[in-house]
Amino acid sequence: MSLAIRAEHLRKVYPHSPAGVAALEDLNLDIPTGRVYGLIGRNGAGKTTFVRIAATQLAPTSGSLSVLGHDVMHEERGVRSRIACIPQESRPLYFLTVEEVVRLYLTMRGLDRVDARRRTRDALDELSLTEYAHRSVARLSGGLRRRTLCAMVLASDAEVLFMDEPTTGLDPIARRQVWEAIRRTSREHRTIVLTTHYLDEAESLSTRLALIEKGRLVLEGSPNDLRGRVRYPYRVTVYGAFSRPELEPYGRVSEVEGGLLVFTREAEARELARQALERGVRLSMGPVSLEDIFLDVVGRSIEEEAPAEEAET
Repeated sequence: MSLAIRAEHLRKVYPHSPAGVAALEDLNLDIPTGRVYGLIGRNGAGKTTFVRIAATQLAPTSGSLSVLGHDVMHEERGVRSRIACIPQESRPLYFLTVEEVVRLYLTMRGLDRVDARRRTRDALDELSLTEYAHRSVARLSGGLRRRTLCAMVLASDAEVLFMDEPTTGLDPIARRQVWEAIRRTSREHRTIVLTTHYLDEAESLSTRLALIEKGRLVLEGSPNDLRGRVRYPYRVTVYGAFSRPELEPYGRVSEVEGGLLVFTREAEARELARQALERGVRLSMGPVSLEDIFLDVVGRSIEEEAPAEEAET
């Protein structure tokens, strides 16, 4: 398996970090080529710091990171010529039109005018931006500006694409359009590093996932691998006829609207299903979601931001 990115003992401490708290701590990560690789974690977990180091925008405190075999500290030009990046807080040039922003970016990357125009036209069409092609970026909503940045990067010929929270602020339809564009790009055997706190997005798009908390790698693997590593890989929701004490021997029980939710193992899930059938009780079951895994491993919701002393700058 060839690697697009390799991080070894990567550490980053920001100069003004309280008590020397690290944004990344001894992070080891291998990202294969030609895949969508998802980085998931709370805001402040270290995802953006990792992307900024990999994109040569930030120097690590210690450790090493290479992109397509090029060291990010000593071979910056070799890295930058082969990557494209949507930083989390980036903004397109306000004085240009949507079409000009995308086309200018492509020509600056060395594409000829004909190819740049074709790629721009295709990207705007794919993300439903054609009707805004000649509108000034200054007149766009925040969501349309974000889609313009997605079009810009996805239209490029870069081998590795860093997409840091690409769908933040987008409506559900626009999110799905970006998802489809990412899937299409991955079919071209390019590598996409996706950071997101939308767990449905990560699970839908990513071939492999890394869960980062407080700058450390907590879990890594395919979505199915992650399910197999948690204590309770199944969720069962029971609606009526069972009391909480009856269910507690099967696993971890919590109340949900209209019933009780049990996180349990496969054999216990099957036994609960059998008993529910005998009692004529409605029941739903299935593998745990990424959100369930996150709660189980981290102990808090992904929507909960890291405290100020943990948050990255």
